[in-house]
Amino acid sequence: MDGILEKISSYNIFNYLFPGTLFAVIAEALTTYRFIQDDIVVGLFFYYFIGLVISRIGSLLIEPALKKAHFITFVEYPKFVEASKSDPKIDMLSEANNMYRTLCALFMLLLSVALFDKYAPRLPWLVASGPYIAGAALFVMFLFSYRKQTAFIVKRVNSNARSD
Repeated sequence: MDGILEKISSYNIFNYLFPGTLFAVIAEALTTYRFIQDDIVVGLFFYYFIGLVISRIGSLLIEPALKKAHFITFVEYPKFVEASKSDPKIDMLSEANNMYRTLCALFMLLLSVALFDKYAPRLPWLVASGPYIAGAALFVMFLFSYRKQTAFIVKRVNSNARSD
């Protein structure tokens, strides 16, 4: 167990484990759903997965929406890569930036779960089909996450190939 914890980076802690744990605690306090795990090992993996889902929601929904609304703007990726080489603080700032995006997604998801908990009993078909809808949504979300990550890797390789 200690070996696993040593290999978890600060990025994984602040963008997956922290928001996943926070979600479980707050959602359990606000809703009738139970997320807190009795087994610590199962809990760590469960909270990490919840955090991963929250992070992907931030990446696939929150970030593009804020870009489209011109609430945020990004620098061109090659410039980011080049600047990161000369200023290591940029990576730390980017990590914090991603954590804020994930926290935005966390609170959006908490609101959604609280609303679902309140209104779903009035829609029995939604409760009955909920697991199927959730499974399909997770599949689609991770499919798009895979595509986005692949594009990110390609951009990174191309940026590094240009600077060599």
